[in-house]
Amino acid sequence: MAFKTNPLRDAITYALLVGTFTGTAMAQESATGDQEEAKTLDRIEVTGTRIRQVDVETAQPVTFITRQDIERQGFQSVADILQNISATGTPPITRAQPLSAGEAVGGVYISLRNLGAARTLILLNGRRLGITTSGLADLATIPASAVERIEVLKDGASSIYGSDAIAGVVNVITRTNYEGAQASAYYGQYDEGDGAITRGDFVMGFGGDRGSLTLAAEWTKEDPVFARDRPFSAFPRSDIHPTDQWTAVSQYGGFVTTATAGIPGIPTGSRVMLRPGGNPRNPADYIVQNTNTGSCPSNTPAAPGPGTCIPGSVDGKSNTNEQTDLRNPLESKSLFVDGIFDITDAIRFRTNLMYSNRQASRGIAGYPMQATTPTPSQGGAVVLSGQSYFNPTGADISTWWRRTWEVPRISESDLTTYRFTGVFEGSFDLGERTFDWDVSYLWNQNRLIQETYGNLNIPRLRLAMGPSFLNAQGRVQCGTAANPLSFDACVPFNPFLPAGRAGEGGLTDNAALRNYLFQAEKATGETETTVISANIAGILATLPAGDLGFAFGLENRKEEGGFTPDALAVAGQSTNLASLPTRGSYSVDEAYVEFQIPILADLPFAQELSLNVASRFSDYDTFGETVNNKFALKWKPIDSLMLRATYADGFRAPTIADLYGGGSQTFSFFTDPCDTSFGSSANNPTTRANCTNGVGGNGALGALAATYRQLAQGGANAGAPNSQTPVPFTSGSNPNLQPEISKSQTIGFVWSPDFVEGLGVALDWWKIRIADTIVADSPTQILNDCYVLGVAARCTPNIFTRDPVRGNVNFLQFAGINAGFRKAEGFDFDVTYRLKTERFGDFMIASNSTYTVRDYLVTATAPQRPLSNVGLAGSASTTFRLRSNLNVSWQMGSFGVSWIARYYSGMKESCTYFTPTSAANANLGVQPVTVDHLECDDIGFKPNGALTGTTSQLTRRRSVGSNTFNDVQFRWEAPWNATIAVGANNVFEKIGPVMYTQPSANVSYYGGFDIGRFWYLKYTQRF
Repeated sequence: MAFKTNPLRDAITYALLVGTFTGTAMAQESATGDQEEAKTLDRIEVTGTRIRQVDVETAQPVTFITRQDIERQGFQSVADILQNISATGTPPITRAQPLSAGEAVGGVYISLRNLGAARTLILLNGRRLGITTSGLADLATIPASAVERIEVLKDGASSIYGSDAIAGVVNVITRTNYEGAQASAYYGQYDEGDGAITRGDFVMGFGGDRGSLTLAAEWTKEDPVFARDRPFSAFPRSDIHPTDQWTAVSQYGGFVTTATAGIPGIPTGSRVMLRPGGNPRNPADYIVQNTNTGSCPSNTPAAPGPGTCIPGSVDGKSNTNEQTDLRNPLESKSLFVDGIFDITDAIRFRTNLMYSNRQASRGIAGYPMQATTPTPSQGGAVVLSGQSYFNPTGADISTWWRRTWEVPRISESDLTTYRFTGVFEGSFDLGERTFDWDVSYLWNQNRLIQETYGNLNIPRLRLAMGPSFLNAQGRVQCGTAANPLSFDACVPFNPFLPAGRAGEGGLTDNAALRNYLFQAEKATGETETTVISANIAGILATLPAGDLGFAFGLENRKEEGGFTPDALAVAGQSTNLASLPTRGSYSVDEAYVEFQIPILADLPFAQELSLNVASRFSDYDTFGETVNNKFALKWKPIDSLMLRATYADGFRAPTIADLYGGGSQTFSFFTDPCDTSFGSSANNPTTRANCTNGVGGNGALGALAATYRQLAQGGANAGAPNSQTPVPFTSGSNPNLQPEISKSQTIGFVWSPDFVEGLGVALDWWKIRIADTIVADSPTQILNDCYVLGVAARCTPNIFTRDPVRGNVNFLQFAGINAGFRKAEGFDFDVTYRLKTERFGDFMIASNSTYTVRDYLVTATAPQRPLSNVGLAGSASTTFRLRSNLNVSWQMGSFGVSWIARYYSGMKESCTYFTPTSAANANLGVQPVTVDHLECDDIGFKPNGALTGTTSQLTRRRSVGSNTFNDVQFRWEAPWNATIAVGANNVFEKIGPVMYTQPSANVSYYGGFDIGRFWYLKYTQRF
């Protein structure tokens, strides 16, 4: 009995010939421009349905990316290719975010509709890709050389695929039945000579009467780009404000004077540092650190001296961007094997084997160590002993700081993936009908090793800051002359000797001290996905309007995994963020059924009318049962026009990390509502009263509430809302989480007018609403619930506490919760046009656009009015109003050119300026002044009247315009069966605007924008 269904290779010729976007069937061009004959197909399976059918124009919007599309652009990785789809949002971790931490760092992820990568299901040949304990699928593990095409379903599909398919599904389909061999080499770099990408791959395959074998191997290396090498990222607030926001916790070291640890001639409470070339043991060589940077208020005296603003001065401070990556480096190697063996004429065995290794690293500035950094659980403050040889005061100093500039923090992530799928499939006849079946097993394992260097060992630091003396050999030694410590047991540290200056106790050129204070830390992780499934599909009956198709399947899936930090981090004995191990698993049994119901056919205004109905039952061993349904209507009033609509349930189950995460420390960014400058307390009497008296017996500030200022890094008053805490908070997991639930809807049409041959148009309206969203509860939300809304349950001491002296939040613990909702709505508009000429070659124009009408994200535990995040940078998700791609290509004989324009609409970001007062900024030494009230413009700030007196706040929106990046490729099909391509991404060297809110980045620039012109050369040889 012969197979009734052709291999997927045959489907490509039929389904994807239109180009990338609309799904209208046309003949594909060969490399020489000749037209291949269209192939007659049996039924195929398209992403979003399990029922095989001839027509690939389904009721669900699907974007196709062909092998040809991949080869005709400069972006070569699967992730980069998908990131340029207009329906794609910003991933949760970009390679422009080296400050990110956790097991997912180093991976590359995709987020459809900007709803989060965990809400986008990634499939490899129709089966799940392995995930992290947080539910993220790393696309860097898939070799692009093995890809035949990518199908992107822009609709919910939980009824077909189960959990996670809320925003859509990405199905990466690999080459199969490949015959021959080809090798490719690719090299490119930026105009600045950095960020080089080197790639080599080899594909070969052969087949016989009973089967085929296809093998793809690939190696890729992507070099780093450093923030210091681009003007927009060279400084914390770009080259427009090159002296702004340098940190006072610098590589020069220093301390705050106190009554016991004072410096003659310098007031108590001043921040002091060693003057250049000074003797660290001589108190007279210490000077006041200048903590003011950037532009001075217009009427502030510019004379030097303690407490005054020195225009343009950055003395004694650090620009951490000098040691920060702008683009993290990445290296990967992979091997993919696809095998087919026909056991009989009716039974076939198929297998996919994949090995992948991805190595990534990130670099950030040396650790900003402060005496008060260690929490009480870590033993509290690290005091510089009054008996230390390097202490200039002779009294204990518990207010010192020193950024370990000489030892930048480097984190390396090594992920190895093993994947096996085995499928027995076949077909059989029952009566006059044919049924297709398959039984499969999937096993995917990810093994992770993370190594981090550059964090301080806290117990050793305590010893190094303890008593020390000058021994008889002229070396400074830990301990006392009566009770010395060996150099194996302790190496003394002088935090006041600046970076770059060698000397006793300094980090510069002192390998013994570095080896003593800094230890390499190693974290490990492992996740496994195991799936056993069985499916059957066919035709139940022939109705007057056509065949009644069905699909039915059973599936058992188990996800298990864990992540174990280094023992130092687990014990909290390192300045690396302390965390506990994550370990857990869950399993689910599922059953689904799908029907394709023909209603009308071959009638006036009803060439086709059909309904697709699907339902899936899932039983989790964590939260219980759920049922999700989907309805899809397809109507062709005439052959050239198809109308479609869908309505679908969706859900996302809590992940292993959501349920069983061990918790970790994090230096959160938050806004304290009790802050009298940026918080609600500035203008809300109820909040001020709650801050004064506390709520639920916790959090009272008393008299401090009238002048309280939130503390930022370094213990200074916060200079803006959403500032980073100077003490670590703790984030954890919640075993009581329930799944997210969603409703998605689409209505649209596909039109291929008869009067314009080669034209295809598709327009779809879409809306997704997610309820019970699993969100990481945030410090801002907890404190707002407590003080603004007065929710006593959110004010208990087990959630947060305040320092009794300074009032700042010194302990806060938060976890994931089911709260609020997410709602997104918009339109997709796709156009393709092909024109073949005899004299001038063949032309193709393809455009795809996504216009987002609204994107609400409400994470509150109490009702609140939703505000759309569309076009607002720096929000919980940066959603562009409009993203659009235009692809124009020309092919004539052996020569071809492709041009791609990638458009991003403008954005807005909030900006705030406050009036400083002496009471609110005493520790900064700022004098009471009258300043201009400022608002944002295109390049920074401009005056807008005057304001005198108390601390005040004015928030404005700063607008930046749209951005378009253009890519070009020239290619030649050489007569020796090779292709040579040269091109440039961002050929006009467009640089996006400075964005001070740092959306999806750790510099003042959007992390998804191009960072310069990138030239590349690609050579492919076929054998």
